[in-house]
Amino acid sequence: MFRRAILKKLFVAAAAVGMTVGASMNASAANDTIRIAYIDPLSGPFANVGDAGAKHFIYLANMINEEGGILGKKVEIIPYDNKVSAQESLQILRKVADEGIQYITQGNGSSVGGALIDGVNKHNARHPDKPILYLNYAAVNPDFTNDDCSFWHFRFDANSAMKLQAITDYIKTQKDIKKVFLINQDYSFGQGVSRIAKELLAKKRPDIKIVGDVLHPIGKVKDFSPYIAQIKASGADAVITGNWGNDMSLLVKAGADAGLDVQYYTFYAGGLGAPTAIGESGVGKVKQVTEWEENLAERYNLEDTRKIMEDFDKRYPEIEFYYYRVMTELNMLKKAMEKAGTTDPKAVAYAMEGMKMQTSLGEVTMRRLDHQLIQPLFISTFSKDYLKYDSEDTGFGWTLDKKIPAEDTALPTTCEMKRP
Repeated sequence: MFRRAILKKLFVAAAAVGMTVGASMNASAANDTIRIAYIDPLSGPFANVGDAGAKHFIYLANMINEEGGILGKKVEIIPYDNKVSAQESLQILRKVADEGIQYITQGNGSSVGGALIDGVNKHNARHPDKPILYLNYAAVNPDFTNDDCSFWHFRFDANSAMKLQAITDYIKTQKDIKKVFLINQDYSFGQGVSRIAKELLAKKRPDIKIVGDVLHPIGKVKDFSPYIAQIKASGADAVITGNWGNDMSLLVKAGADAGLDVQYYTFYAGGLGAPTAIGESGVGKVKQVTEWEENLAERYNLEDTRKIMEDFDKRYPEIEFYYYRVMTELNMLKKAMEKAGTTDPKAVAYAMEGMKMQTSLGEVTMRRLDHQLIQPLFISTFSKDYLKYDSEDTGFGWTLDKKIPAEDTALPTTCEMKRP
């Protein structure tokens, strides 16, 4: 335990100054590597989220390298700490460009995602001979694949409208739900979750009453009990929240402490401390919509994925194999580079457009219209009757309620892609 804590401190310290970790190579060998800058929080209230993402990328990049790399080159993951700050992320982007790195990946914070799309667009317009490609694994503002779409941006997570489509389709069938409370982080993503949830519920269940609609500061609330009191007083049957990181964990913990008896419909209750915070009080009450949870390996007998998952869990016992979509991202990048026969970002982007790829959970498609990945989604419930794998050693895990086929997750787009 002591050794693991020391290693973690060294990891964060190295990442904070942009040093390479795990999948890194000597700087002099840059021409023989495919360098990907990982731009996410590695300090502050969401450090645990960024740390978990970095470990997924490093582990999966090493797996590709062990299999021969891509076009004979090794993949190098270079973590940078952006503290979930758009301004810091743009400074990192300039540093990345100066160092000749042509691939970036980010996921936590749509405010950061929007800034990076704009920053990459401007950089590529000024330096068409040195373009940068942005691979988005978790920033889910729908605008990024609608009016604000960019040729230089590809998203590998379902956007919040797609996730809410799945959630509200499910709620539509739950006749005992009459009152819904919305609580979300006060920035573009949380604001979008609130707006879209209200629109979809009005169409699908006009009898449902929205009894609360709260936006709270992101990453700053230490005590959610006042919000829980509002939810209790509202008489809500269900809560819809897009909260992530500590804002998810602290919300459900406060609800458990207060004995709040509601159904939670979430995007991010499945990882990074949330299951521990939920505990037994969330059994049968907390649901999530995701592209993955570990018991899917057991349900669908995914032997290859199970081996990866179990090996990852052994190497990083403090977290779980949570970001299946990181594996999808890196595998699709590899496929696109091999198709293009080059690592040049422009050629790779054209190769990735419209690409279909088979994963262990089914076929996925990178939609050419808007660069939104179309993939299966799953709604699951926190339960004591999980198949095999519990979450965070709680003794409780996730059981599948519904699989949404990839084609049923796709939504129309307003994107008018401008291609170089």
